[in-house]
Amino acid sequence: MTLRLTDDETDALRRRSELEQRSMQDVARQAIREYIETHSRAELLDRVLDEELPRYAEALRRLGE
Repeated sequence: MTLRLTDDETDALRRRSELEQRSMQDVARQAIREYIETHSRAELLDRVLDEELPRYAEALRRLGE
């Protein structure tokens, strides 16, 4: 896999890696892992809510009254 970054992105990544005293690759890999983890959780929550909210819609409506 090849990741192409703009000059600004490369500079920002380089600064971040120097600040953290880690390689640019390590910083980029962690960012990718965090992105996937965050979006995976959000998608799972959305799916559960889409499936479960209709089942409890009437009870939730009554609680709101």
